[in-house]
Amino acid sequence: MALLPTKTTAFLSEVYMGRLPRNTEIKDISQTLRKNMTKEEKRLWYDFLRSYPVQFYRQRIIGYFIVDFYCPSVKLAIELDGLHHLEEDKTTKDIIRMEYLNEFGVTVVRFWNSEVNKSFDNVCKAIDAMVKDLSKKVELEYM
Repeated sequence: MALLPTKTTAFLSEVYMGRLPRNTEIKDISQTLRKNMTKEEKRLWYDFLRSYPVQFYRQRIIGYFIVDFYCPSVKLAIELDGLHHLEEDKTTKDIIRMEYLNEFGVTVVRFWNSEVNKSFDNVCKAIDAMVKDLSKKVELEYM
């Protein structure tokens, strides 16, 4: 298992300035992913997140990773997982990725594609509750 690169001075200065680090070398990949979303990502984006009152972005680069959806105002990343995430190496990579994102104060929530397909309203309610909860925490930090 390859370890993640260490945080460079440029990355640290971006975080210091209030921005999350972005590996611009993977910008083309994130653009391709935006153009080729899964049906579950399309549904969540077009039927909920796109018009949500708090801004979300699709296929957002954070450090060395691309998250499915990201809300910068509350630092919430949403990942949609298919069955391939049950494979042992994917599970390990998901844990490493989540720990990396948590280092920057990003909360990561994962939903199975099957949840989006079968319980869409519950997924939307869960996201809404998380955004509201995280908004309260952000407000407390600035008081």
